Amino acid sequence: MKYGHRLVIDTILYVLVSGCAWRLAPHDLAPWDAAYRWFRAWSAAGVWDDIHDALRERVRQGEGRDPAPSAGVLDSQSAKSASGGEQIGYDAGKRVRGRKRHLLVDTLGLLLICVVHSASIQDRAGAKLVLSWLDQQYPSIGLIWVDGGYANVVDDSLIDWADHELGVRLEVVKRSDDLKGFQILPRRWVVERTLGWLTRCRRLCRDYERTIAHAEDFIKIAMIRLMAARLAGQQIRYHNIRPDTT
Repeated sequence: MKYGHRLVIDTILYVLVSGCAWRLAPHDLAPWDAAYRWFRAWSAAGVWDDIHDALRERVRQGEGRDPAPSAGVLDSQSAKSASGGEQIGYDAGKRVRGRKRHLLVDTLGLLLICVVHSASIQDRAGAKLVLSWLDQQYPSIGLIWVDGGYANVVDDSLIDWADHELGVRLEVVKRSDDLKGFQILPRRWVVERTLGWLTRCRRLCRDYERTIAHAEDFIKIAMIRLMAARLAGQQIRYHNIRPDTT
């Protein structure tokens, strides 16, 4: 390898956090084409998945948790697409043309399963794409919290499907109709916080990737960055720079 792994990873993280195009990476980092080539190679080889899963287990153990989670929280986020590519659609509810990120996280907010698909796919159908991986990857999970968009009095077929096909109980956390404005909902805030962590990386504020695989891998890289800092005893802080008014 002509350029060291550290330099290549620093370049990939720069693109992730800054949101710049690959070709605009600074010259004191690895050349953009070399960094992009290694990013693609590691994506194809499943390297990001291996690193992510290993770090998540260490973070869970450090928090005194079992490496295998028993519960999770599910939610989705629609992101505007900056260009064409695979599975671009229109989310009529959010009025967004792009893709939808479907995340299953544990009770610490750490990513378990990530599926990116067209924004036109409804939440119930998208949830099945996520939950279909449970038997293979996380058979220990028996309870998942979801919001009212996945099951309601009109259609609760997803709850029955998860119970009969997967042996998993979906528990709906509903928003109270009596309260107005912002409110923190039990359990649901965990996955919403994770979505907030992701959008701190400007590359994830919109969907810039042409392939679904790369869109999913950038989400995992963002979580790798977060977990690596946590294991190193550091905090990733974001400061608002304001002009001196004195």
